[in-house]
Amino acid sequence: MGKPTGFMEYERKTSGAEPPKERIRHFREFHVHLPKSEQQLQGARCMDCGVPFCQSGMMLAGMASGCPLHNLVPEWNDLVYRGNWEQAYNRLKKTNNFPEFTSRVCPALCENACTCGLTGEPVATKENEYAIIEYAYENGYAKARPPRVRTGKKVAVIGSGPAGLAAADQLNKRGHLVTVFERSDRPGGLLMYGIPNMKLEKSIVERKLKVMEEEGVTFVTGANVGKDVKAAKLLKEYDRIILACGAARPRDIKAPGRDAEGIYFAVDFLAANTKSLLDAQFSDRKYIDTKGKDVIIIGGGDTGNDCVGTAIRHGCKSVTQIEMMPKAPDVRTEENPWPQWPRVCKTDYGQEEAIALFGHDPRLYETTVKEFLKDKNGRLKGVKLIKLRWEKDETGRMGSREIAGSEQILDAQIVLIAAGFLGSEKYVADAFGVALNERGNVSTGPGAYRTNVENVFTAGDMHRGQSLVVWAIREGRESARAVDESLMGYTSLGIQ
Repeated sequence: MGKPTGFMEYERKTSGAEPPKERIRHFREFHVHLPKSEQQLQGARCMDCGVPFCQSGMMLAGMASGCPLHNLVPEWNDLVYRGNWEQAYNRLKKTNNFPEFTSRVCPALCENACTCGLTGEPVATKENEYAIIEYAYENGYAKARPPRVRTGKKVAVIGSGPAGLAAADQLNKRGHLVTVFERSDRPGGLLMYGIPNMKLEKSIVERKLKVMEEEGVTFVTGANVGKDVKAAKLLKEYDRIILACGAARPRDIKAPGRDAEGIYFAVDFLAANTKSLLDAQFSDRKYIDTKGKDVIIIGGGDTGNDCVGTAIRHGCKSVTQIEMMPKAPDVRTEENPWPQWPRVCKTDYGQEEAIALFGHDPRLYETTVKEFLKDKNGRLKGVKLIKLRWEKDETGRMGSREIAGSEQILDAQIVLIAAGFLGSEKYVADAFGVALNERGNVSTGPGAYRTNVENVFTAGDMHRGQSLVVWAIREGRESARAVDESLMGYTSLGIQ
């Protein structure tokens, strides 16, 4: 695939980015992508490696190696190199419903399993994907293509995040009549309100939703199924139901002073920010303003980083990101060989911006909250932190303990909790009577998507727990396949 000697002739090149101090002035995407001619040379770097781990999606050491969608990476890298953009788009869409999303927000599991990356730089597969899908929109390849035949079967999808959208897209292409119910005022789920605009501009989400509507998918917003919309009504009106409501129940931090005014969950902070941006360019003031404030973010993952970038764009006085775990190594260790997912320290865009603005990395490792400090009016004024030490117990399991005398107090008027999620919204599951497992996710058989309730299926984070957009898309595709087979007695929908 590609040019046999391309990986030796051409260096890896990726898109540039606006300097941090410039891009923090706006909420737009800030990458400057390569011209088409240079992008084609990046496709030439794809080797005929024989065993394309990039598309394997295998689980190694508890983490995925390669693309869970089994994207046909070597094929469309080769087509990019040869300038056959239309066929590259056709091969890309064969496995991925939403390359316009994954090319922006996926952590590129494909690249981290690329054979070129074993001794050098991996192929710039994610940016090849971006180039393919954007070229497809520009040249009319990605236009709406409604199904020619309808089956008359009706399917309701509850939740319009990536899993729900993928399921809806697949089932609509099969000819079923699909209605997607979303409790927010706009469809898109976490794509709309969970991911900040500078990572995924909402015009990109709206562009794809418009195509889906033109193809026949119906979106009903402001529909809180299980509360405002009765489950019994949907079960009566639709032949099948897919629950794809995400894992929206945030993990809390239990510490003295938790009731202080100024402590918010990250998901609420990010959602309010995007809604105010879309509704009124922030003029309605219906967002959590961090301007001139000391902000502490509890959680070291992607959501925490998004909070860093958002707080900086509003003009915070300072920002600190608290992480319980030790700092990951800067390079792979011997215990973490290729093609496993690299468990290394990543400095993301928000942290880059904090370093540029404040002169230091915002992250504090092996640290946790001891107490939230309030003023006489009950408002947050600071946070008492304490350092942790990670050690193995008598069973060999790692655990943390507080280090006596290591307390420190930081000023804080805003705390954002980005400590992960505990499972799906229970009221939705209860409304349909579906069983939950010990993790709070909808229970199914291994590798299955059918719940304990007749005609009710599930997909995405509500099924597997908090995960990546690419996994949600795969779950949506697999759930759609299961639903289609249950409706028709067979299925022609491919998973890959």
